[in-house]
Amino acid sequence: MADDALIRRLGGELFNRAVRRVPDDTVHALRQAMERERTETARKTLAMQLRSAELAAERNAFVCSDNGIPVYFVRLGSESPIRADFKAALKAGYEALVENVQPPFLPHVTNPLTRERSHTGKGVPIVTFDQEGGVDWVEIVCSPKALGSGRWAALELFTFPSIAEIEAYVLDVAIRAGGQHCPPVAVGVGIGGTFDYAAKMAKEATLRPLGTPHTDPEVAAMEDRLTRAINALGYGPMGTGGDTTTLGVHVEWCAGHGFTPVAVAFNCWINRRSRVRIHPGGDVEWIE
Repeated sequence: MADDALIRRLGGELFNRAVRRVPDDTVHALRQAMERERTETARKTLAMQLRSAELAAERNAFVCSDNGIPVYFVRLGSESPIRADFKAALKAGYEALVENVQPPFLPHVTNPLTRERSHTGKGVPIVTFDQEGGVDWVEIVCSPKALGSGRWAALELFTFPSIAEIEAYVLDVAIRAGGQHCPPVAVGVGIGGTFDYAAKMAKEATLRPLGTPHTDPEVAAMEDRLTRAINALGYGPMGTGGDTTTLGVHVEWCAGHGFTPVAVAFNCWINRRSRVRIHPGGDVEWIE
């Protein structure tokens, strides 16, 4: 299709950008955490994380040696003229990056049946789609998933749970994760819908910029309670102890049946993501 070459190029650039920089909102949140943190070891750990972000930006270097696996979220504007085979183009762009990137990526894409490791595999990159009505752009987000941002996610199905029961479950997932997901983390929570859609909401909630509470005041209040409760656990940055286990909790919800799935997802302290919008005519706007 006419726009395949553009999507191929951006597929590689999005992944490369995501593994070499910490998003601006996350750097800002880490600095704010430094000001609030009462534990000396935690302050030193946050300072090291901020220095790592600075050095990666200065040297165009990887922030972490675990480059993870490629995950893309594509939001198609209903009025966008962009036409492409998005899955194939993003796959080609990622694979071209793997062939040429320096230093080379470690082979973290794993066959779940044979445990064989490579840079690609069945269903990789993982690409999901949604649509935005009344706009003429296409937005693509790349959020590489590695151990810290993927291993400790969880989902449970409840029957008519109360808000207190939902919050208790989210806190229980955070307790089980402890300091193993490379905190301070961004936490995403998906409530309602179906089994698969709750997980999608939780993953996408982690992509919301830190410092932007939900537009519904009641949901925003839940986010605030959960943020304070998780930080009160005391795991701290990288599990060293302290006041900063999460940089923020983001909640999304959807109506559903009497059974209510609740999903919890994490992004490690790097909060890896890159975001681009493609406007009519192929104009590219880098948002993150």
